[in-house]
Amino acid sequence: MKLRLKWFALLAWTIIIFLFSAQTGEQSSESSGVVEQLLSIFSFIPHEIFGIELQLIIRKGAHFTEYFILYGLMFNVLIDYQPFKKALTLAILFVFLYACTDEFHQSFVPGRACTFMDVLIDTSGGLLAMIFIMLIHQISPFITKKA
Repeated sequence: MKLRLKWFALLAWTIIIFLFSAQTGEQSSESSGVVEQLLSIFSFIPHEIFGIELQLIIRKGAHFTEYFILYGLMFNVLIDYQPFKKALTLAILFVFLYACTDEFHQSFVPGRACTFMDVLIDTSGGLLAMIFIMLIHQISPFITKKA
Protein backbone atom coordinates (compact mmCIF):
# COMPACT_ATOMS: atom_id res chain seq x y z
CA MET A 1 0.00 0.00 0.00
CA LYS A 2 2.81 2.41 0.92
CA LEU A 3 4.57 1.73 -2.39
CA ARG A 4 1.38 2.42 -4.34
CA LEU A 5 1.03 5.75 -2.57
CA LYS A 6 4.60 6.67 -3.55
CA TRP A 7 3.89 5.83 -7.20
CA PHE A 8 0.60 7.72 -7.09
CA ALA A 9 2.28 10.84 -5.67
CA LEU A 10 4.96 10.70 -8.37
CA LEU A 11 2.42 10.23 -11.16
CA ALA A 12 0.18 12.99 -9.81
CA TRP A 13 3.12 15.42 -9.66
CA THR A 14 4.22 14.66 -13.22
CA ILE A 15 0.63 15.30 -14.37
CA ILE A 16 0.56 18.61 -12.49
CA ILE A 17 3.80 19.70 -14.18
CA PHE A 18 2.41 18.60 -17.56
CA LEU A 19 -0.80 20.59 -17.02
CA PHE A 20 1.13 23.74 -16.08
CA SER A 21 3.20 23.32 -19.24
CA ALA A 22 0.06 22.85 -21.35
CA GLN A 23 -1.12 26.36 -20.48
CA THR A 24 -0.73 28.84 -23.30
CA GLY A 25 1.59 31.77 -22.78
CA GLU A 26 -1.43 33.98 -22.08
CA GLN A 27 -2.92 31.55 -19.54
CA SER A 28 0.43 31.19 -17.85
CA SER A 29 0.75 34.97 -17.55
CA GLU A 30 -2.77 35.24 -16.14
CA SER A 31 -2.02 32.61 -13.51
CA SER A 32 0.86 34.76 -12.37
CA GLY A 33 -1.49 36.49 -9.95
CA VAL A 34 0.57 34.88 -7.22
CA VAL A 35 3.62 36.64 -8.59
CA GLU A 36 1.80 39.97 -8.55
CA GLN A 37 0.67 39.37 -4.95
CA LEU A 38 4.21 38.55 -3.89
CA LEU A 39 5.47 41.68 -5.59
CA SER A 40 2.90 43.78 -3.74
CA ILE A 41 3.65 42.14 -0.38
CA PHE A 42 7.37 42.63 -0.83
CA SER A 43 7.04 46.07 -2.41
CA PHE A 44 10.11 47.23 -0.49
CA ILE A 45 12.22 44.97 -2.73
CA PRO A 46 13.14 46.64 -6.02
CA HIS A 47 11.28 45.08 -8.96
CA GLU A 48 14.61 44.68 -10.67
CA ILE A 49 17.47 42.90 -8.94
CA PHE A 50 20.89 42.69 -10.60
CA GLY A 51 19.26 43.69 -13.88
CA ILE A 52 16.73 40.84 -13.73
CA GLU A 53 13.01 41.40 -13.26
CA LEU A 54 11.78 40.02 -9.93
CA GLN A 55 8.82 38.42 -11.72
CA LEU A 56 11.22 36.35 -13.82
CA ILE A 57 13.11 35.27 -10.69
CA ILE A 58 9.88 34.16 -9.00
CA ARG A 59 8.63 32.28 -12.07
CA LYS A 60 11.95 30.46 -12.56
CA GLY A 61 12.04 29.77 -8.82
CA ALA A 62 8.68 28.03 -9.20
CA HIS A 63 10.15 25.81 -11.92
CA PHE A 64 13.14 25.07 -9.70
CA THR A 65 10.79 24.12 -6.83
CA GLU A 66 8.57 21.89 -9.03
CA TYR A 67 11.57 19.82 -10.01
CA PHE A 68 13.03 19.82 -6.49
CA ILE A 69 9.80 18.10 -5.43
CA LEU A 70 9.84 15.82 -8.49
CA TYR A 71 13.33 14.62 -7.58
CA GLY A 72 12.26 13.85 -4.01
CA LEU A 73 9.23 11.89 -5.18
CA MET A 74 11.23 9.95 -7.77
CA PHE A 75 14.01 9.14 -5.29
CA ASN A 76 11.37 8.01 -2.79
CA VAL A 77 10.10 5.46 -5.33
CA LEU A 78 13.52 4.32 -6.54
CA ILE A 79 14.96 3.72 -3.07
CA ASP A 80 12.58 0.75 -2.77
CA TYR A 81 14.16 -0.85 -5.84
CA GLN A 82 17.76 0.35 -6.01
CA PRO A 83 20.77 0.89 -3.72
CA PHE A 84 21.14 4.44 -2.38
CA LYS A 85 23.74 5.76 -4.85
CA LYS A 86 22.02 4.26 -7.86
CA ALA A 87 18.66 5.69 -6.72
CA LEU A 88 20.31 9.13 -6.44
CA THR A 89 21.71 8.87 -9.96
CA LEU A 90 18.59 7.46 -11.60
CA ALA A 91 16.40 10.10 -9.96
CA ILE A 92 18.49 12.99 -11.32
CA LEU A 93 18.55 11.35 -14.74
CA PHE A 94 14.76 11.08 -14.62
CA VAL A 95 14.43 14.75 -13.62
CA PHE A 96 16.68 15.84 -16.49
CA LEU A 97 14.82 13.71 -19.04
CA TYR A 98 11.41 14.84 -17.76
CA ALA A 99 12.55 18.47 -17.98
CA CYS A 100 13.67 17.86 -21.58
CA THR A 101 10.35 16.31 -22.55
CA ASP A 102 8.48 19.07 -20.72
CA GLU A 103 10.32 21.76 -22.70
CA PHE A 104 9.72 19.83 -25.93
CA HIS A 105 6.02 19.69 -25.03
CA GLN A 106 6.00 23.46 -24.48
CA SER A 107 7.34 24.00 -27.99
CA PHE A 108 3.90 22.94 -29.28
CA VAL A 109 1.95 25.20 -26.90
CA PRO A 110 1.02 28.66 -28.27
CA GLY A 111 2.97 31.44 -26.61
CA ARG A 112 5.43 29.06 -24.96
CA ALA A 113 9.01 28.26 -25.89
CA CYS A 114 11.44 25.40 -25.59
CA THR A 115 14.69 26.53 -23.96
CA PHE A 116 17.63 24.54 -22.70
CA MET A 117 18.11 27.17 -19.99
CA ASP A 118 14.78 26.09 -18.48
CA VAL A 119 15.95 22.45 -18.59
CA LEU A 120 19.04 23.52 -16.63
CA ILE A 121 16.95 25.47 -14.10
CA ASP A 122 14.61 22.49 -13.64
CA THR A 123 17.49 20.04 -13.30
CA SER A 124 19.17 22.38 -10.79
CA GLY A 125 16.10 22.00 -8.59
CA GLY A 126 16.61 18.25 -8.74
CA LEU A 127 20.32 18.62 -7.99
CA LEU A 128 19.61 20.63 -4.86
CA ALA A 129 17.15 17.96 -3.69
CA MET A 130 19.81 15.35 -4.38
CA ILE A 131 22.35 17.27 -2.29
CA PHE A 132 19.86 17.57 0.59
CA ILE A 133 19.17 13.83 0.50
CA MET A 134 22.90 13.06 0.43
CA LEU A 135 23.53 15.38 3.40
CA ILE A 136 20.67 13.88 5.40
CA HIS A 137 22.01 10.42 4.61
CA GLN A 138 25.48 11.48 5.84
CA ILE A 139 24.36 13.06 9.11
CA SER A 140 21.55 10.67 10.05
CA PRO A 141 23.89 8.09 11.68
CA PHE A 142 25.18 10.81 14.02
CA ILE A 143 21.67 11.91 14.95
CA THR A 144 20.49 8.39 15.73
CA LYS A 145 23.60 7.70 17.88
CA LYS A 146 22.88 10.71 20.10
CA ALA A 147 19.20 9.85 20.56
